[in-house]
Amino acid sequence: MKNKLFGKNIVPDCAYCDNAIFENGVFGCKKGKHIENAKCRAFDYNPLLRVPRSVTLRGTYTIEDFKL
Repeated sequence: MKNKLFGKNIVPDCAYCDNAIFENGVFGCKKGKHIENAKCRAFDYNPLLRVPRSVTLRGTYTIEDFKL
């Protein structure tokens, strides 16, 4: 079951699955499954494994903009 706190539409990816094993630079599955048509029966979402996207600031800012 997918956690509602992180959204219902989490696309399965071995990079943030509890059942994933990372060996020799390749992800594998402990249960021997693989992703087909964006679905995996063994997918178990672990939010701690997910790497957040980086945020880039657009525009020109000075130190004065960040002072309280």
